[in-house]
Amino acid sequence: MSLRSAWRRRATAWTIAVAVVAGTAGHAVADPSPGDKDAADLDPDHAAGKVAVERKEWPEAIERLGRAALRDPDNADLQNSLGYAYRKLGQLEPAFRHYKRALDLNPRHRGAHEYIGEAYLMAGDLARAEEHLAALNRLCRTRCEERDDLQAAIDQFKTRAGSTR
Repeated sequence: MSLRSAWRRRATAWTIAVAVVAGTAGHAVADPSPGDKDAADLDPDHAAGKVAVERKEWPEAIERLGRAALRDPDNADLQNSLGYAYRKLGQLEPAFRHYKRALDLNPRHRGAHEYIGEAYLMAGDLARAEEHLAALNRLCRTRCEERDDLQAAIDQFKTRAGSTR
């Protein structure tokens, strides 16, 4: 085999490898699955923010997730987590801002649809919550926890609204 032939084969192999990696990376960003490694594995503030969310330490979660968001503003999961922490503190305006950003980044983000729907219920806006339930009905072909949780929250909201009449 000539040197030129070997060079062409290496160049072709590198081209294919780059195409495969680029295609895989694009897919992972477009629609991440819960089992995939995420940015929290790489960013200590994101990881600490997730721990603070689990511990229900909302101010700490907001501080750490906010720092991580400065470095990674296009991470839909991070934006969703920030929205969640703000909502749990009862701060709906920043919660909506982060949920909407998450959905702008990934319109198929089931968690963001569930949580923004729950935030709309906190704000008394049943119609907007039901819009996100409809989105989850389109996204979830089979049973999914996000849709079931938002449906339960809507049912509870309607029950409470009916009992106050």
